[in-house]
Amino acid sequence: MRVFQNLVLSLVLSVTWACGGSRSEPVEVHSEGVEIAAAVEPADLRVGKNVLWLELRDDEGAPLEGADVDVKVHMHAMGAMPAMGGPASVTEVGAGRYRADFELAMGSTWNVEIAARGPEGVVARAEGSLTVGAPGVRLEGVGSGATAPTTTTESDPEPHAEGRHPAEFQIPTGRLQRVGVRIAPAEMKNFRTTVRAVGRVMAEEPELQDVALKLRGWVGKLYIDAMGDPVEKGETLFTVYSPELYAAQEEYLQALRSQARARDTTAPDRADYLVRAARNRLRLWDISDGELDRIAKRGEPVEHLPIRAPVSGYVVEKNVVEGSAFQPGQRLYRIAPLSRVWVEAEVYEYELPLVQEGQTASVTLPYLPDLSFEATVEYVYPMLDPKTRTARLRLAIPNPDMALRPDMYANVRVHAERGERLVVPQSAVLFAGERSFVFRSLGDGRFRPQAVEIGLRSGEELEVLSGLEAGDPIVTSATFLIASESRLRAALEQW
Repeated sequence: MRVFQNLVLSLVLSVTWACGGSRSEPVEVHSEGVEIAAAVEPADLRVGKNVLWLELRDDEGAPLEGADVDVKVHMHAMGAMPAMGGPASVTEVGAGRYRADFELAMGSTWNVEIAARGPEGVVARAEGSLTVGAPGVRLEGVGSGATAPTTTTESDPEPHAEGRHPAEFQIPTGRLQRVGVRIAPAEMKNFRTTVRAVGRVMAEEPELQDVALKLRGWVGKLYIDAMGDPVEKGETLFTVYSPELYAAQEEYLQALRSQARARDTTAPDRADYLVRAARNRLRLWDISDGELDRIAKRGEPVEHLPIRAPVSGYVVEKNVVEGSAFQPGQRLYRIAPLSRVWVEAEVYEYELPLVQEGQTASVTLPYLPDLSFEATVEYVYPMLDPKTRTARLRLAIPNPDMALRPDMYANVRVHAERGERLVVPQSAVLFAGERSFVFRSLGDGRFRPQAVEIGLRSGEELEVLSGLEAGDPIVTSATFLIASESRLRAALEQW
């Protein structure tokens, strides 16, 4: 440290660095094994051109030459005022010394960020602020081994050796009570968030049944003649006339008669074969065994053969009328069992990590908000809609009372369990542009703005990804009043 104090002394005495005028007392900080000494010129900063002088040395006091030094003096956007400032022009002047030229466009407090990358790739960082019309630069180290700033003079009325953050402020206790400030610790909680989506009710695709014949013919009498009609399995839908079907019945009956005569002979096997072949032909045309037995008992072909429902459900598609002709494979009816239905919902691309199969969900109807259905996420489709950037997910819901009908719209809430997370009340977070902040309580009415990274929201609570630890006391109410009392203009610009 004695070596470093000597180099600071040389920094103060080396007035040949300057273009004229006085220079502020240097401030020293430590970060990642690098000592950083900084001073500004002129000592009282002004609107216009200024200089930030830096001197870098390692722990052994050797000058850090050839470092890649970045200096940024800037002011964040506030309301309608855009961001100002930016990177400074940095020049190496030798012996571990660097000059950063920057320009201040207005009288205010500006944010300072310093990053120095040494030959071994280690990056030392420091950050702080400077104010037009005020002496010096306020600075503190960032990262491993960071130390509070110190100065080499006793003339500073508020030395930074106590480690105070440049943006720290104090409010009298009486004023805090009058504005109703409450302070509470950040807590670890079981965090549960909700993904909201709009869904559409639809029939279960695997349970849909089409009625289509494998031969050509004509419709006789319709027994189920309207869409939406309920049907029971085995109930007659319509009758059909088909010359092919009529001829096949004749062959079947002839084979039966041949079989009866063959029983009195010594060669019944061939007759049995003909019966089986004729019966199988009709069965392959979806004629049931019960219908074949009735034809055999009747002893003559049925001109208009009944076609029966393969499942119980509701007719959701009907493509025939009495007397209409049909071709093989043509869909005549579609029947949907609705005792259980699907709800397909769309979630945004960024919500996909929160949704997975097996999660519970609740479904409500817009016109029946008091009625809620419990559902399960059965499937998350593997593709996205390229236009809306949304993904579909499928939920299955029992529907014994037929409250859910195909093509209804539904509100879907998928419950995502996040486990133990650090959370704070939403009222504690102040959003400033692209960054978020809380006010951390330091005791005795002292506060410091703390940058935090916010994750998901659950009700009135927010997930904190970084910037706080469990138990850290923060302001949870009257946040904007605290901001006003602390003259937030200067504090925000320092952050």
